[in-house]
Amino acid sequence: MKNILLVLQREYLVRVKKKSFIIMTFLTPFLFVGFYAAMIWIAIGSTESKTIEVLDESKLFINQFKDTEELKFTYINEPLDSAKSAFTTNKGSGVNALVFIPKDVLDHPKDVRIYAAKNVSLDLKSDIEKTIERQIENIKLTEAGITRKIIEDARVNVSSETISLNEEGEKSSSSGAATIIGGICAFMIYLSVFVYGTQVMRGVTEEKTSRIVEVIISSVKPYQLMMGKIVGVALVGLTQFVLWILLTVLFISAAGYAFKDKMGDNPQAKIEQVQKSMPAGGAMSTAATSAGNDNPVTEVLGAVSSLNIPYIIACFLFYYLGGYFFYSALFGAVGAAVDNDADTQQFMLPITMPIIISFFFAQFALRDPDGPLAFWASIIPFTSPIVMMVRVPFGVPGWQLALSMILLVLGLMGTVWLAARIYRVGILMYGKKVSYKELGKWIFYKI
Repeated sequence: MKNILLVLQREYLVRVKKKSFIIMTFLTPFLFVGFYAAMIWIAIGSTESKTIEVLDESKLFINQFKDTEELKFTYINEPLDSAKSAFTTNKGSGVNALVFIPKDVLDHPKDVRIYAAKNVSLDLKSDIEKTIERQIENIKLTEAGITRKIIEDARVNVSSETISLNEEGEKSSSSGAATIIGGICAFMIYLSVFVYGTQVMRGVTEEKTSRIVEVIISSVKPYQLMMGKIVGVALVGLTQFVLWILLTVLFISAAGYAFKDKMGDNPQAKIEQVQKSMPAGGAMSTAATSAGNDNPVTEVLGAVSSLNIPYIIACFLFYYLGGYFFYSALFGAVGAAVDNDADTQQFMLPITMPIIISFFFAQFALRDPDGPLAFWASIIPFTSPIVMMVRVPFGVPGWQLALSMILLVLGLMGTVWLAARIYRVGILMYGKKVSYKELGKWIFYKI
């Protein structure tokens, strides 16, 4: 045990003192927060007012276009040719676009034209079209004896509340919060297994090719060296994850304070403006508008408190460490079996395929956390670390969780034993092309 701790300490300190570790630990959350902060800054800062002239021959849209901080509408009454000529010759007058609405717009709504010196934005085009569409609908509904108020009263937004009901009584829950938390936990385990498992493999390969391992093996057993390296890298990963979370929260708080004055007296309007500028922002803005004052994101964040966070964290740590050790032992065995990185490719596929399949199964588990596919994938050790973490926030029966944990521990013991058998032979094997048949022989060698 003492030798394992010595190797662990060496692996941990060597890696956390590297400039690359320090830079990436601080740079990753900074870039993440900085990217979105830049988008918000640009969206909030781009408040240049635009003037739009409206030529309405139908006289049906007078005062229907509402002025905003970004758009100012003026109405003109002159022939279209004169309006186009004036717009062309007076480009410096501050008019950004000319909207022409024909007399027969009710019968030919596609004859509406928007003239501009250059292409107008999709947001401006959409706002103009929606205003015209809404007014045409009002006119046609009025002619049919139906008012807009009747339509609005007939629209009902159903927002249900999910409640967990069991022997202990009722408890508020949130499927949205469970989905987000489960997805994040599963992705973090998926990422850590790939990133840090590969680091174990490369570290073993580097020590083997540089012949440093020959000196280390003289005072440390191969099994102790392998376990010390695996546990050391695991602690490096946990350290980096914790720092990422803390730094991200810190940077977000700092960014929120910096944007506090920038939001002005009407923060809700600014938020909607930012939502439109984000990817899929139009959909978010529409959803928020249709839901009234109930912001889905705020609802989900508030519902996180209804989840058993300590329980989820405990399960995450178990499956994070279990999944990492399960696969890192195999990655370490591959690193010991080969002489260079090029030779690792033939042995990587059997290890990486279950990880990729696990992430694929996790997508189905998010949709149906209690389905047969989610159940079996959360029990089998090759896929349980990722899939079970998707199910945990939704609530998993105790016997299923216990069975999954027991099988993962047994599988972990099996992979560590298998990796140790390969590691003890391969770590000092040079100049020989290794095959699966050769690995099979190494397992049963007596040394």
